[in-house]
Amino acid sequence: MTKVKTTRLSSKGQVVLPKDLRDAKHWRAGTQLVAEDVAAGVLLRPLPPFPSTRFEEVFGCLKYEGRAKTLREMESAIARGVKERHGRGRY
Repeated sequence: MTKVKTTRLSSKGQVVLPKDLRDAKHWRAGTQLVAEDVAAGVLLRPLPPFPSTRFEEVFGCLKYEGRAKTLREMESAIARGVKERHGRGRY
C-alpha cells in the first residue's frame, strides 16, 4: 500500500517532492522531469537521457574502414576491455 504524501505549491509555482519519494526514484538535484497533464492530475517522469532515435537516423555514423571483425575478435576485445576496467576499479 502506498503512503500518501502532501506538499504545497509555492508562489513561484514550485513543488517540493518528499525526500523518501525522491530517494525511491533515485531523483537527485538537477534531475530533469517531464510534467504531463493526465486525467487524474499531473504525471512526473524523468526525461530520457538521450532523445529517442530510429536505426535509420544513426546507421553509418561510426564509419569503419578495414576488414570486418569476426565474432571471436569482437568477444576478445570486449573481454580485454572489461578486464582493463576491472583493473582500474571501474566495476
